[in-house]
Order: sequence, then C-alpha cells, then structure tokens
Amino acid sequence: MTSTRTGQSMTDQSVNFQSKAPAARTPSPYPPPARGGGTKEGTRRSTLTRIPLLRTLRDGSGFDVVLVLCAVGYLLVFAAFPLVYTLVMSLQQVDLFSLTSFDRPFAGLDNYRDVFSRPEALQILKNTVIFVVLSITFQLSIGFGLALFFQQPFPGATYIRGVFLAGWIMPALVVGGIWKWILAGDFGVLNYALTSLHLTDGKIFWLSDPDFALFAVIIANIWLGIPFNMILLSVGLAAIPRDLYEAAEIDGARAGRRFLHITLPMMRSTLGAVVSLGIIFTMQQFDLIAALTKGGPANASNVAQYWSWQMSFETYEISAGSVVAVLMIALVILVAALYVRSTEREHAA
Repeated sequence: MTSTRTGQSMTDQSVNFQSKAPAARTPSPYPPPARGGGTKEGTRRSTLTRIPLLRTLRDGSGFDVVLVLCAVGYLLVFAAFPLVYTLVMSLQQVDLFSLTSFDRPFAGLDNYRDVFSRPEALQILKNTVIFVVLSITFQLSIGFGLALFFQQPFPGATYIRGVFLAGWIMPALVVGGIWKWILAGDFGVLNYALTSLHLTDGKIFWLSDPDFALFAVIIANIWLGIPFNMILLSVGLAAIPRDLYEAAEIDGARAGRRFLHITLPMMRSTLGAVVSLGIIFTMQQFDLIAALTKGGPANASNVAQYWSWQMSFETYEISAGSVVAVLMIALVILVAALYVRSTEREHAA
C-alpha cells in the first residue's frame, strides 16, 4: 500500500517536472552573429584591435606620436633630402646632361675654389653683405618705431595698422612690380616727386644705373619687411608688464631712461628672434631681385641667392650653383645656432 502511494507520487512529480521544462526552440534559418556585435562591424573592430597603429589611433592615446612622425617624415623628404643632395652636387661635376644620373665624377673642393676665383665673386659677396645689413637695420629700426607708436592708444590705430600690414600680405613678385613702376626712370613716381620738390634736376634711372640699382632693391626689401618686424615687436612690447613703467614714472624716470632700462632689456629675446628671422628671410629674398633688376646691370645688384639661381638655371653650372647654396645654408644654420644659444643662456640666467 505504501509502495503504491510512493510510486504514484514519484509519477506525479515527474509529470510536473516535465510540464515545467521549457519547450525546445526552433532552429533559426540565419547564421549566428559573429563576436563583436554584428557580422561586419565585429570583424572591423577585431581588425582594429589586432593592428597596434590602428588601435592607437582609435584609442587616441598615441595620436601625438603619429603627428610627430608625420612632421618628421615631411622634414626628411622635403628638407633633409634636398639639403643633402645639394651638398653632394657641390662636390661633384654636375651639368645638364648628368643631372639625372648618380654616377658623376667627384670634384671635391675644386668646385669651391672655382667659385671663389671668379671675378664677380667678390662683388657679389660685397653686395650680399650690404643688402643684408642695410635691410635688417632699417627694417628693425622702422618696425620698432611703428610698434612703439601703435602702443599708444589713439582713434583709428587699428585701421592704420592694417594699412601697414597690407604690404606684407602681397606676394613679393607683386611688390616688385609695384616698385618697378615707382622707380622707373622715365615715368616713375619717385622721379616725379623728386623733380616736383626740386630735389633733383634730371631723371635718375634707379634700376639701370650701377650706382643706384642695389639700393633700389634694398629700399623695396625694407618696405616689404617692415610689417613683419612691427608685428613681432608689438607682441614683445605687449608682454612687458605696465607696472614697471608706472613705477619708473613715479620715480621720475623720463621716456628715454624707461626705454633704455626697461624696454630694451625686456625685449632682448624678441629682438634676437626678429634679427635672426630677418637675416634668414633676407638671405632667401629672390622675387624682388628677379622682378626689379635681375641682378644687373653688370652684377651691380646681384646677391648670393640670385647668383646661385643664375648659375644653376641660366648657365647650367649646377655644381657652382650648389656651392653657393651650400654656403648660404651654412650661414643660415650658424645664425640659427647663435640665436638658440643666446636664448638658452638667457633662460639659464
């Protein structure tokens, strides 16, 4: 009797268990999705996680490294390689026919001796020194004066400053064309003004007279570089604390003493940067000379950068042109190194 009840209860429990068991699922006709949240999306994400560079870009943790690598690659391709290749050509015998070949005779320092032994080399070196020194001197002086002038508040200062900046925005070839019209001997504006003021009796052929050609180019280059100097020097002046001037004025210091003992010492690093950049930009100035005088007459206004171009692309003395280019590069590197060293000493002090 007891065994019969026990068997019946076990049968009831098994029936209840089977009734509570979940029903079997019908198999889906579609394949299961891939790991990662979808077939295509999951595959793409898994690929990104397998490649380190793509994973870095995705996470954003090494994006600065990627930017640095891009900048270094750009400098290697467009700066380092041309410099090294120019140095190599300055030590070889290169002409128009052997330009595309790397198998060229080695000349060594004979190319340098050939360039320095040419009769026009001394005159062009002298012209280059005069061109750089006078351009930097007047650009810095006039730019500094304008920067000091525009530090004073007066109505319309912003608009007048914008007029000065207009010349810096224009390309150098356009500026050269304007100055060629101003300095023309027959119908130039400058000759007309000088004659009207009775400062000269006859016409001055600024661009074709050997005594005036170089100075005509220098005047145009000074005008072109003044806005750049004014901008950088204005930034440096704005960084000087006004409290220093107020304290000096309370102590009775006049404008000259405030300029010598406050402005100049506080502007030392800015002045160094302006002079260094001015030398580099002046050594690179090519468009003005090409637009105004083309180095003439008889090399009277020729400078190193235009001479290098003439030998390379007019007479096809590519080795000699590379020699002048290498010497200019060495000078620019020297100027940059001196500036960096002076700024490091100033920060250390």
